[in-house]
Amino acid sequence: MKKYFENFGLCLIKLRTMMSLIIAGLSLVLFSWVSPVFAAGSKVPAFSAGNTAWVLASSALVLLMTPALGFFYGGMVRRKNVLNTLSLSFITIATVSLIWILWGYSLAFGPDAFGGLIGNVKYLGLVNMDATQHSRYENSIPSYVFVMFQLMFAIITVALISGALVERIKFSSWVVFTIVWLTVVYTPIAQWVWGIGGIFHKMGVLDFAGGTVVHISAGFAGLAGALVLGKRKGYMKENIVQPNQLGYTILGAGLLWFGWFGFNAGSALAANSIAASAFIATNTAAASAALSWMIAEWVRNGKPTSLGIVSGAVAGLAAVTPASGYVTPGAAIIIGLVAGIICFSMVISIKPKLNYDDALDVFSVHGVGSMWGVFATGLFADPLINSAGRGLFYGNPGQVWVQVITIIAVAAYSFIMSFIIFKIIDMIIGLRVNKEAETMGLDITQHEETGYNF
Repeated sequence: MKKYFENFGLCLIKLRTMMSLIIAGLSLVLFSWVSPVFAAGSKVPAFSAGNTAWVLASSALVLLMTPALGFFYGGMVRRKNVLNTLSLSFITIATVSLIWILWGYSLAFGPDAFGGLIGNVKYLGLVNMDATQHSRYENSIPSYVFVMFQLMFAIITVALISGALVERIKFSSWVVFTIVWLTVVYTPIAQWVWGIGGIFHKMGVLDFAGGTVVHISAGFAGLAGALVLGKRKGYMKENIVQPNQLGYTILGAGLLWFGWFGFNAGSALAANSIAASAFIATNTAAASAALSWMIAEWVRNGKPTSLGIVSGAVAGLAAVTPASGYVTPGAAIIIGLVAGIICFSMVISIKPKLNYDDALDVFSVHGVGSMWGVFATGLFADPLINSAGRGLFYGNPGQVWVQVITIIAVAAYSFIMSFIIFKIIDMIIGLRVNKEAETMGLDITQHEETGYNF
């Protein structure tokens, strides 16, 4: 019996040894299957919490700019049109937000489809994108973050145009225009300048935060709309410049200045030194332009006005937008000083001679101011600020020609296509309110509301 138990114990030891070997072998096989999965996963970089938070915050700042623009514009119109003017900006948030998700983003930032002219339809409705996907434009943030950041740019660009058209455009026509213009004009220009594979992007154009895509395109679209709509009733025959509440305009300008930090510094798409540089350049140019406009007005008219000071600040912000991530604070001062003088001259001297009714000077401030800014970027871009840019004064004269070609192409395309869009809308549903509605005011005739209940 003793020998039997000894043999049985020996069998158990051998069995345990055999099972250990089997388990070890299975573990090695399982590891060989699983390890490539973990290895592949380890190659995907994690999202940067700092960059993601900064771009999300910047998106919110840029969104704030559109209702701020509504107040900026709303304070300058007559009392009978204040609500309508505010509403033109606010409804743009809704229309552009929806169109951007459905097809706008895909056409603007989807993979190139036609030789750098427009994106393809891969991201229609964002169906081929999810919250865990890294952005093609900045690998440290989710694609959804980039989609939302660029949405805010699209919204403010369309809203800017309304300032040229206020006090006489039908609300319904404006809603149709926002949808068509975003699709036909904004998305291709965004692809040209910012899209991977865009024609001007491949040429090396420097437009950090939207001098061409936003301000030049909006300025020339506003000019086209003003020409198609015609002058307001009584324009140049009676004083129709009767701001209802300049306090609104100053409030709007202050909020625009605040939101512009997200607009420009956020365009670094990272919380880094370039964002810091864009931040300081933005503030510096706005301040210098406000001062130069004020001084020019003071010298010419004998007194500075609050409207002139805030208009100068906005001109400086528009001008520094393309340059903000490439230039030194000293260059930002020059850009702002020149912008204030140029835009003041456009509003006071050149616009009356050309006799067109751009009601709130969208073309003179945003279009002309940013043409100067895009050109100045080709002069002042400093590789020590941003290695992606080198201007004329740093040994790259060819950059100026790239900037000029892009300015001309974007301005021409926006003006021609916008003119056609306005004409077609006018033929189909009518662009302008009738004379009786214009006399009564668009608050009552378009919305059955009044801005002030006295």
